[in-house]
Amino acid sequence: MPSTLTEATDPWCLRPGEAADLLRGHPWRRFVVLGDSVAEGLCEPADGYPDLQWADRIAAELRAIRPELAYLNLGRRGLRAHEVRATQLAGALAFEPDLALVVCGGNDAFRSAYDPDAVDAELTAMITALREAGADVITVGMFDVSHSPAVPDALRAGLGERMRRLSRHTRAVAECLGTLHVHLTDHPLVADPSLYSSDGRHGSARSDAVATAETLKV
Repeated sequence: MPSTLTEATDPWCLRPGEAADLLRGHPWRRFVVLGDSVAEGLCEPADGYPDLQWADRIAAELRAIRPELAYLNLGRRGLRAHEVRATQLAGALAFEPDLALVVCGGNDAFRSAYDPDAVDAELTAMITALREAGADVITVGMFDVSHSPAVPDALRAGLGERMRRLSRHTRAVAECLGTLHVHLTDHPLVADPSLYSSDGRHGSARSDAVATAETLKV
């Protein structure tokens, strides 16, 4: 039987007015996003949930408090962490943000040759540069997409181990550098198939709604 759950009734999403309460008086005026397809926004539509992508939703909620908020999303699909830094960091710094969301490493973790130390170094370089420029930085431990029904069974265990390792490393970098860290990897819904798209790599509109709620709470 199809689910009748919607964002308005989903217990893991925000209630009307809750975002405004969480963000009331926030200081940010220039919000930049760096990363891969998760940053760009490739969520699959889901009945009962708006199609607005995660980063765009965050910007919209920030702008609801400060209508003058400037927003720049540099995220591009398919990029590994070193490519995000090489192609996006300079533009992000030129934007002069006071808030930055950095989300990458997933494309690295999809590869069996994933090198967590190399990804850590790229994240550290980006976060450090943004912090030194005066921006608060948000980092993310992503949902473990190995739970997606579209992931072949033969690949599930290895992908899950790498995704969880990426999350542990990202949280360690966040703790060391003092970011605002959103940990989604152990979310109670992480194994729920409704969070994932049919391509086995991305999330659904429900996952973006849940991720928005967790981000705004942080």
